[in-house]
Amino acid sequence: MTLHHFTARDGARLAFRDEGAGRPVLCLAGLTRNSRDFDFLAPHLRDLRLIRPDYRGRGGSARTGAASYTVPQEAADALALLDHLGLARAAIIGTSRGGLIGLLLAATAKDRLTGLCLVDIGPVIERAGLDKIAGYVGRNPAARSIDDLVARLPATMPGFANVPDTRWRAFAEGLYDETPEGLVNRYDPALREAFLAGLDAPPADAWPLFDACAGLPMALIRGANSDLLSSATAAEMRRRRPDMVFAEVPDRGHVPFLDEPAALAAIHAWAERLP
Repeated sequence: MTLHHFTARDGARLAFRDEGAGRPVLCLAGLTRNSRDFDFLAPHLRDLRLIRPDYRGRGGSARTGAASYTVPQEAADALALLDHLGLARAAIIGTSRGGLIGLLLAATAKDRLTGLCLVDIGPVIERAGLDKIAGYVGRNPAARSIDDLVARLPATMPGFANVPDTRWRAFAEGLYDETPEGLVNRYDPALREAFLAGLDAPPADAWPLFDACAGLPMALIRGANSDLLSSATAAEMRRRRPDMVFAEVPDRGHVPFLDEPAALAAIHAWAERLP
């Protein structure tokens, strides 16, 4: 699949993938992930136009420094991409970090959105999950090769079960480059500095961002074993938005691959509600 580029408002060269010809859906990945994160979902949504950016500092996009690796900057880049493509509006599927970007855009640029599907993220983020991310972000894996990593992943991702090695391999190949020195993250190591700065900041009340989604078709997909989105937070989200499509994916932690039957059923049901 071709990787395209555009120039952000500050001159940064940012990468994205663009496929399909249906209603536009912006696919926003997690903190350390990139556009490959939706490889497992894409074959199931051929009737939609999937636009998958690499955030700055990730994948094929320019590395612009820790100070620029923020949710507000990434939200601005998402709007700049829509402008570049000549799209007035798009729906968003946002996994983890991508969901936070979607919530911010719902509060600040709602007229650009047609719907929002949140994947394993909500207004309250569990500290245990954040601490786990802090333990690995910005650090290359200890595994020396993809083969080595595939053997380790079932133990290092205990929230996941019944995942074949072929899936772990495809997952790893989307995130790491294999070099003579070992595996290298496909993102700027300075992302660690940016993440820790945000972790140390006083927690903000994100419920107003969620409430700002009123009127937008919404979906929430939660990994049943998630350590980032609690079942209590998911229940409160559903109480506030009883019309929201919801699915809990068994044998999955943070985040589901999105081609699981429960996830696909929810995404298709949500997509049918998009204008």
